[in-house]
Amino acid sequence: KNTVNLPKWNLGDLYISPNSQKLKYDLKWIKGESKKFRIKYEGKIKNLDGLRFWKAITKYETIVERSEKILSYGYLLHATYMSDPKISAFLQNLQDRVTEISSDTIFFTLEINRLSDAVLKNQLKHPKAARYAPWVRDCRVFRKFQLSDEVERLLHEKTITSRNAWIRLYGEIMADIRFSIDGKRQKEMTLTETLNLLSDKRSVNREKAAKALNYGLEKNIRTFALITNTLAKDKDIEDQWRKYPMPQSYRNLANQVEDEVVDALVKAVRQNYVNLSHRYYKLKAKWFGVHKLNTWDRNAPLPGDSGRRFSWNEAKSIVLSAYSGFDPKMASIAKQFFDKGWIDAPPSPGKDSGAFSHSTVPSVHPYVMMNFNGRARDVMTLAHELGHGVHQVLASAQGALMSETPLTLAETASVFGEMLTFREMLNNESNLKRRRILLAGKVEDMMNTVIRQISFHQFEEQVHSLRQTGELSVERLSEIWMQVQRESLGPAFQFDNEYRYFWSYIPHFLHAPFYVYAYAFGDCLVNSLYEVFLLGHPNFQAKYFDLLKAGGTLRHTELLAPFGLDASDPKFWNRGLSVISGFVDELETVS
Repeated sequence: KNTVNLPKWNLGDLYISPNSQKLKYDLKWIKGESKKFRIKYEGKIKNLDGLRFWKAITKYETIVERSEKILSYGYLLHATYMSDPKISAFLQNLQDRVTEISSDTIFFTLEINRLSDAVLKNQLKHPKAARYAPWVRDCRVFRKFQLSDEVERLLHEKTITSRNAWIRLYGEIMADIRFSIDGKRQKEMTLTETLNLLSDKRSVNREKAAKALNYGLEKNIRTFALITNTLAKDKDIEDQWRKYPMPQSYRNLANQVEDEVVDALVKAVRQNYVNLSHRYYKLKAKWFGVHKLNTWDRNAPLPGDSGRRFSWNEAKSIVLSAYSGFDPKMASIAKQFFDKGWIDAPPSPGKDSGAFSHSTVPSVHPYVMMNFNGRARDVMTLAHELGHGVHQVLASAQGALMSETPLTLAETASVFGEMLTFREMLNNESNLKRRRILLAGKVEDMMNTVIRQISFHQFEEQVHSLRQTGELSVERLSEIWMQVQRESLGPAFQFDNEYRYFWSYIPHFLHAPFYVYAYAFGDCLVNSLYEVFLLGHPNFQAKYFDLLKAGGTLRHTELLAPFGLDASDPKFWNRGLSVISGFVDELETVS
């Protein structure tokens, strides 16, 4: 009853249908304008004065925005109909055509990267061109890893039949798998439904779900291992050509974060495994009256948890109230998502099993997708994705080239929104038993966001490093997975074969290698940021909105400085982790 009449998004603000005349016109437009752009500017960027350089950038931005609008529509349509072969073919055709068209504009950033510092400095003296200095700066981060124009164009065009094709295959297989509970056909479930059952109140149902999930993955595990190996090798080949020093180098550069900052984060979290996850799960085992938890008990509701379900309207009210309590402006932006059909919430077969907020393009608006089942965790997911949405709306004023935020900062607003919502729920709960359950739920979310994601990062580090010397077998991939899980989750768990293949359903490993540490980065950053807020930092709300509005124009050091925070300071990460430790301390006290 909590999942009926849930909102489905209206993609009409992008295009009304796959056969839209506007869509056909836009494809024709970007093709013609891209060819004109190439004729007008290829080989001539170094000779442009500041004003003409600005005109070239703004024309390029217009083409990029129209292209991204087309691809956003195809992606969002496919996300809710992944099992529909016609929709899959439609998305593939869009990707093929846009990739082919964009080959005419790829020269632009390559030529910008070849400009001498003196020429570029002179061009950026013009005030209109100077506005795009952050975008030019971020382009030139990859300058020394750039290949010849011909090779860059080849790599760009080959993504259709290489990386993108493998990711599409993985997504469609995963959308089509049905996991059989008790081996009964009438109890077949989608991935989302099966993962939800791992949070069921009854241990027998969690165990059935874990075994069904592992068995369903096992039936496809050789294909998943092949996809994992192929994409890791594809990345390794390109990394070697570009001479990146480490497999994660590209991601760190794209995230505008220094290697040593990421290393400090990973080191701090790993050093806190015992103090955080090992300690918490030992406490959870005590609550369950067992010496060791089963892996399917990791997200199990606590004993005494009534398993309260929330209606969609209740979830909406809680999140908007929490946002309004921080600042009415935040709630006003988030309310648009409900009022204007920007959310798709119903779980359904063939739908993407995760949740996201897609920024689309600045001239339209973001769209939120999730699978709402009425749990407290779903309320937090709604708060998380709406945090992204608010961030994307505020950053859109920066334009198509500079509104996108690095992953490390992209999780700031989402995790902050979760924290506001958690505090709202906790403050409104007077029953001590239910407060403990809410607090434990928040701790588990933090474990999933920080501990689990850093263990995922460790898995990726080993897989990409070992793949350089040869293909990894299913057994080796599973061994690495079990090793990092034992280290991160600790001795309170009994690890068995029903957990060996769970690495294969984590889409981030394939979609965006080394994405996962951004979640831990964002959680620890927000913990520190929220502490500053609670301490009454002057003009916090105004400074926070300035941070979100900046989009990709500023680095983390510049964005955090107004709050007196510095992510390059090793103590910064321990400060964020101490918030989680304090929650565990509180749970030990009330237990």
